[in-house]
Amino acid sequence: MQQPSLPLDAPAESAEPPQSEERALLEALLFGRDPTPRIIAVESANGLIRIYRREGERLITEEEPFEPWLLSDTLMEMPDVRWQELEGDFGERPALRYLARCAHREAFDNLRRALRDAHHEILAFGSLPRQYLILSGKTLFKGMAFEELHRVQLDIETSTLTHDQSDAQILMVALSDNRGYEELLEGDEQTILQQLTERIQELDPDVIEGHNLFGFDLPYLHRRAQALGVALRWGRDGSELRFGSPRACVIGANNRTFTPAFVHGRHLLDTYLAVQRFDIGRGDLESYGLKEAAQQLGIALEERIYLEREQIPHLWRTDPDTVRQYCLQDVRETRRLAELVLPTEFYQCQMIPDTLQNLATIGTGEKANLLFVRAYLMKGHAIPLPEPAREYPGGYTEVRMVGRIERVVKADVESLYPSVMLQFHIKPKVDTLNVFLPMLAELRQRRLDAKNRARQTQGLEAAYWDGLQGSFKILINSMYGYLGAPFHFNDYDAAEKVTITGQDIVKQIAQQIEALGGRVIEIDTDGVYFQPPPEVQTEAEERAFVEQVGSILPEGIRLVHDGRYAVMLSLKTKNYVLQSYDGKRIFKGASLRSRADERFGREFIARAIEWLLEGKPEAVAQEYRRLAFAILNGEVPIEDLCRRERITEKSRLPHHPLRHLAQRFQIGDYIMVYRKRDGTLGLLEEYANDADLEHYVEKLYKFAQRLEPLFPNFDEAFPKPQALIQSANQPSLF
Repeated sequence: MQQPSLPLDAPAESAEPPQSEERALLEALLFGRDPTPRIIAVESANGLIRIYRREGERLITEEEPFEPWLLSDTLMEMPDVRWQELEGDFGERPALRYLARCAHREAFDNLRRALRDAHHEILAFGSLPRQYLILSGKTLFKGMAFEELHRVQLDIETSTLTHDQSDAQILMVALSDNRGYEELLEGDEQTILQQLTERIQELDPDVIEGHNLFGFDLPYLHRRAQALGVALRWGRDGSELRFGSPRACVIGANNRTFTPAFVHGRHLLDTYLAVQRFDIGRGDLESYGLKEAAQQLGIALEERIYLEREQIPHLWRTDPDTVRQYCLQDVRETRRLAELVLPTEFYQCQMIPDTLQNLATIGTGEKANLLFVRAYLMKGHAIPLPEPAREYPGGYTEVRMVGRIERVVKADVESLYPSVMLQFHIKPKVDTLNVFLPMLAELRQRRLDAKNRARQTQGLEAAYWDGLQGSFKILINSMYGYLGAPFHFNDYDAAEKVTITGQDIVKQIAQQIEALGGRVIEIDTDGVYFQPPPEVQTEAEERAFVEQVGSILPEGIRLVHDGRYAVMLSLKTKNYVLQSYDGKRIFKGASLRSRADERFGREFIARAIEWLLEGKPEAVAQEYRRLAFAILNGEVPIEDLCRRERITEKSRLPHHPLRHLAQRFQIGDYIMVYRKRDGTLGLLEEYANDADLEHYVEKLYKFAQRLEPLFPNFDEAFPKPQALIQSANQPSLF
């Protein structure tokens, strides 16, 4: 399948269609200037760059000379380094205007260290494949669909939770791939590890996937291989699996630290991290564990076996077939999960100069930055230094109605911030080569075209276009965030202008909805939930109403009908439940459910939502009283009162609640804990009928308080914990 070449809308600054030279530039901005197709990996090797490329089923290996490079704000003479002064001026804003080319990696490392020690500003990527892709204009996977990657899934079952326990042992390894292969490796540990390496070399995958691959499977395999003297030579060049330094995986506004591993010529992808990134903006998942995520995403296997990890060593001795089936099911679900959460970044890799493994963990702002750095270096142009951070207004949010509301419509401004930037010509003032807005316009047009192609095709081709439009969408939405973040072409004045313009637009929408007889429920940055006027009943009438509201907006800003719901429970800003006309529910916000909540609290909230959606608030109050007395009478299982905690470095600090338990476990272990009567935390497996039951009634009250906006008579419906505790022996009074 060839890389798509799609028609382009003229950039916002010009009414004239782009000429062929402009067309070629736009193609190079997004996909790099080198059209080499079907590159599946780029590695550094012996001072050269090694390129792995597919021609049909044949793997082609090519090598090129390469000089590592960096950018600096000054010249520094050092052996085996030659300098080039770059063009361009950014006024008073400092810039990196000197490009150093180093004869070898050692010269690069020495220069980078010397410049840092002298406190000079530099841009120096540690990854040589990334360096090569930026300067060469090549990208991975051009002309390929995600399904063409050869992907292997891996899962292990072990005797212990961590690799450094005295009785640590690998019991089995399950392998599968996306071409129909599946196998269980069993026997003594040394044989399992040797067979695993043989299978990887025989299968020769482009990608190795696993759920918690970096956090569990690879460290465990590595340590056991070290202990047994087995070399895990998984690389395409026969090199061993190796580990890097801890780094952050960007997950929305948060980071999760992990320790990456590397295999020469292959990409290692952890679906545990990928599914968290996939859920950003959706918020649908209560847990990111493999089984829970598969269930909630609707991809769980039929007749799935569910085991707790602690059960496996005993079951392996008493019922090994169950463990075998469980392990195989893990790799099957990992494959299904990967097919859902990884394609977007695969298609981004066709544009962004980096490896798939790196793109699966870096943030969208960094991805956009790589595009801009490549574009400017392609022209031999200097790179500006980031503008110092400052505060600026964000998106407009407001809740105007709380409670249970029927007949709800969502109107959404299609790509609000990108549309504002294009319509009002908002770009970084340091974008002297004028690549920002043309790139944004090109991304938007390509996304629209890809969405149309996805609707018009089927099967593999439809999946290709859908994956492509998803990758365009993420990059489009990242362009605004890029302006207000610490990147080279940032511009806080431009970011502020975008948000203020966006606020004005969404306020106009809300005002027009109410002027036409609707009732605004919630405004959230680029969308409005509202109850339409009584005469607007059908979906067609709702769409016509939204179109009427949108007619007041500036040219280029489009309001669309983005959903209709039978009922909405509105609590506070960005915290609500929606129920569609077919019964499907959408939860938004941590007030209604949190992964950190104890099971009894999650179940109470879930039942409460059920009754509230049905219009039965009195049932929630009754359940609150019933559950409070059940807790006080010891009728609620301790498993329901426990919460899951992860042992971290902070867990061992002197004033941390887990400090006493943390000394007994390894960093990264998960434990189930409950609160004891003396106020300390205890382990579930050491429960001695000593739970602080009054504490859990207080927790129940806090769960109920999350629903307070839905109950005008909250204090009457939900007695305070002390009142319940005092009347525990006289429940009939309530």
